Amino acid sequence: MTRNRFAKTSRALSWLLATVALGSSPNAASATSPAWAQLPSTAPDADGEAVVVYLVRHAERAEDGSDDPPLALAGQIRVQQLLAMLTDVNLTYVHTTDFKRTRDTARPFAERAGVEFVIYDPRELEALATEIAATPGRHLVAGHSNTTPQLVAALGGDPSDAIDEFEYDRLYILVIQPGKPAMTTLLRFGEPYVEGQDFGLRAGSTAFRNSPREQR
Repeated sequence: MTRNRFAKTSRALSWLLATVALGSSPNAASATSPAWAQLPSTAPDADGEAVVVYLVRHAERAEDGSDDPPLALAGQIRVQQLLAMLTDVNLTYVHTTDFKRTRDTARPFAERAGVEFVIYDPRELEALATEIAATPGRHLVAGHSNTTPQLVAALGGDPSDAIDEFEYDRLYILVIQPGKPAMTTLLRFGEPYVEGQDFGLRAGSTAFRNSPREQR
């Protein structure tokens, strides 16, 4: 089931990348999600290059009793799945908050792209959105359950509903073209989220689960 889901998502992503690169108009009859109808119908105009932003929450974290846990085994697996899914994306910028779980989510993408990841303050999302929107290229942003939808909205995209505590499979893709509204596509990857259920393979307790100050 997961393998078929990954294959379908990879095909959808390849179709999306080709559409954006070629500036072709998506065919609603062949779309696999209503989100495809929101894709840009024209290529970036000659006066400005598009900004493409890939936004993900950090992968599953290990509950090790610390205030800065690393990725759990499940999270490491999910990062590798996303890395494979984005093989054909030539990232130019990688952004992450300064936590182990977000840095470890972002690091493989920065290493493959040959760039240093940029640390951002999750309390300054509007400033980050302004900076990204003004910087043509392909950006990956690793964030948290509360910051990722907020950043999507700050970039002019559609964040959909809130991210659940155990929900780690969202991939937002925003295409920002000069003078046009941001186009949002929401994909799913890796082990599917089941409401109220944890994928597992996490270490330790859940002592920090209810902390209001914790970036999830």
